[in-house]
Amino acid sequence: MAVKSKNIPAPQSVKIKRALLSVSDKAGIIELAKTLNKHGIELVSTGGTAKAIADAGLPVKDISEVTNFPEIMDGRVKTLHPSVHGGILAIRDDEEHQQAMSEHGITPIDLVVVNLYPFKETVASGANYANCVENIDIGGPAMIRASAKNHAYVTIMTDPSDYAEIETLLNDNDGSVSLDFRKKVAAKAFALTASYDSAVSNWFAKQQEIDLPQKLSVSAELEEVLRYGENPHQIAAFYKTGENRPGVATATQIQGKKLSYNNINDTDAAFELVSEFDADETAVIAIIKHANPCGVATGATLKEAYLNAYACDTVSAFGGIVAANQKLDAEAATEIVKIFTEVIIAPDADDAAKEIIAAKKNLRLLLTGSLANPVEAGRTIKSVSGGYLVQTKDNGRITKDELKVVTKRQPTEQEFNDMLFAFRVAKHVKSNAIVYVKDGATVGVGAGQMSRLDSSRIAARKAEDVREDAGNEKAHTIGSVVASDAFFPFADGLISAVDAGATAAIQPGGSMRDAEVIEAADEAGIAMVFTGMRHFKH
Repeated sequence: MAVKSKNIPAPQSVKIKRALLSVSDKAGIIELAKTLNKHGIELVSTGGTAKAIADAGLPVKDISEVTNFPEIMDGRVKTLHPSVHGGILAIRDDEEHQQAMSEHGITPIDLVVVNLYPFKETVASGANYANCVENIDIGGPAMIRASAKNHAYVTIMTDPSDYAEIETLLNDNDGSVSLDFRKKVAAKAFALTASYDSAVSNWFAKQQEIDLPQKLSVSAELEEVLRYGENPHQIAAFYKTGENRPGVATATQIQGKKLSYNNINDTDAAFELVSEFDADETAVIAIIKHANPCGVATGATLKEAYLNAYACDTVSAFGGIVAANQKLDAEAATEIVKIFTEVIIAPDADDAAKEIIAAKKNLRLLLTGSLANPVEAGRTIKSVSGGYLVQTKDNGRITKDELKVVTKRQPTEQEFNDMLFAFRVAKHVKSNAIVYVKDGATVGVGAGQMSRLDSSRIAARKAEDVREDAGNEKAHTIGSVVASDAFFPFADGLISAVDAGATAAIQPGGSMRDAEVIEAADEAGIAMVFTGMRHFKH
């Protein structure tokens, strides 16, 4: 049964007479305490916060003097007491509440300044299980929620960045705070405890290896309000979860304009793709447009990789996102800046490369420090009307030993290498995905079509366009391999790839018409392997 309100109107202004300060992050707390003391506000505090205030020469009452009970159990129990929560939750204009406060010697608390144990930071530091549990705050969230609930009379401050505002309000209003401000900070307080509990819940689920918990909690903090979303009429913002995974959310932006919604989405796609490839083995460049790769290539150097990737689709590369899996050098930077590029993202960049990029003042340069782990566990969340679709990340990885040759002809060593490269790229192409690769470079990409046959034809058509523009005698797809993110449901998609010049194919297999497709491959004299793993990306 719901609790009924007595409908007592909240006062528009409340004069602060008594404040409780108990903070883990002590930034700005002494300055705030000085302002409160100047207005004759009684200061009550706990543990380290009380010591810091006293050391600053300010009068402060320890919480044990209020509760008449010492802090016990290593500080686990200190504010969980009726003298504290009664002082916070009491409705000042309710006669019954006033009588209860009088009978039990409870004094009102008008301002609560609290921030929480650093649970997220403790987890991020790699602390062990016991230390993570110890940094789950209990008393803090209880006081925050109590104060926010009773915002009609209590002001709750949870963010040091807001201290300056309340100091100004107190100075301008003779120590009083308005209802509008109390509502505003209460909303922020509830968001904080919700996010905090979500972080704890998600951590516990991860410890128990629960990928799909019964109750889904999402915790993220506003990083930036963006100019607009995918289109100018949509409002948008960038939120960060606090994960340490290298990428667009954790990168340092060295220069350039602020990232847009589409920039962030495309840059994430680009960096996740190049992170598939070990930087110690080969240099890899990916050029992304609208979250799809228009060119991906390996090379002995980043410059060579970039030129090979660019050659795949010189038209679509204009205005794209460039991702590198190695430290960016001057030679690669020189080539990249020759055409308009929105963003460059890499683990690092040398000074010469930074200087070259600096000449393009609007070009964003993001440095991540390292590559993301492509096989790391995680989950993705997509909103639909009335709910969310949640799944584990596609961290599947196929090795040569796992490939099953299903044709009469065995692939050559080069074909094996190109097929594995093509299949990794196809994982990052919107379905239906078809990727042609030759000598470690994409030579045709078909993405997001309703039929696999159309994707195959589009990829081949793009390669033909490149041939015409370059004045070459034959398209680069001749002698290439082709990768499909899912099985060929009919032989026509494979036949189209053969017509484009592919000599080997890699696909998951599993179609009811696999035999028909294998027969078509044998008739064409090409090699084909099955992976047994699909990589749909919608």
